[in-house]
Amino acid sequence: MINFDELKNLNPQDPGSWPWAAKILALMAIFLGVVVLGVLFDSKDQWDSLQVTKNEEESLKVTYLDKKKQAINLDLIKKQLIETQESLGALLKQLPNKSEMDALLTDINQAGLGRGLQFELFRPGAESVINGSFVEQPISIKVSGNYDDLGRFASDISMLPRIVTLNEIAISQAAGGVLSMDAVAKTYRYLDENEVAAQKKTTKAGGAK
Repeated sequence: MINFDELKNLNPQDPGSWPWAAKILALMAIFLGVVVLGVLFDSKDQWDSLQVTKNEEESLKVTYLDKKKQAINLDLIKKQLIETQESLGALLKQLPNKSEMDALLTDINQAGLGRGLQFELFRPGAESVINGSFVEQPISIKVSGNYDDLGRFASDISMLPRIVTLNEIAISQAAGGVLSMDAVAKTYRYLDENEVAAQKKTTKAGGAK
């Protein structure tokens, strides 16, 4: 049996003189301390490893949710792409080719005459290429008539099957109470294959200088 009074009187500098009970107790305490320290050090490494794993897990969760969101939206994106292509196709159909331009100019002229307007000027201007794919054709026009007919003419122009816009509109009073409208009608057409090839050739020649 261990006498606690004897433990108080033990000489730490001379453990060899300790009673066997004290020596055994000291060895057990040392062994227990070594085990506890070993567990603590080993647990620290495991704890650090666990934290790294948790961080990786959170990162993977974020990546997974992002990929899942993209997958869910993929069908919607495909649908929007198809709708955009269809809209672009519909717009392209509203652009005449070179051979159809004369007919379009006639349609513009007939739209004015059909409303009883008098053409004082109808002058197509020089074409200009836009983005290497389309051509803008300006047409300077000057027509005279009453207010209602000018408005109907502008509406008829917007309803043509081909894209035509009225720009730089100026209305003034003419003789006899008649109104005169100056405007620039702009229409567009796409370049045919030969024109596209010529455009690319010109661009390359300009870049080679």
